[in-house]
Amino acid sequence: MEAVHKNCQSCGMPLKRDPQQGGTHADGSKSTMYCSHCYQHGKFTQPDITVEEMKVLVKGKLKAMGFPGIVTGVFTRHIPKLARWKVNR
Repeated sequence: MEAVHKNCQSCGMPLKRDPQQGGTHADGSKSTMYCSHCYQHGKFTQPDITVEEMKVLVKGKLKAMGFPGIVTGVFTRHIPKLARWKVNR
């Protein structure tokens, strides 16, 4: 059984902010671990992305939403500690 998380364990986005309320497993059930931007139909949407590339992607999205650069650094510094990236080390 999958643990329930407050934030996506791939990108760090608060799951409550996910318009789809989480990604989906292969059987169509909701993921309580990953957001819909990162995980659909039981697979990562960007399976080959690196943790550093994810940090850059998230920083870009946050900046586009109007967050200052220093804030984007604070929000993304924890990405390497998320479950997806711990497993792949």
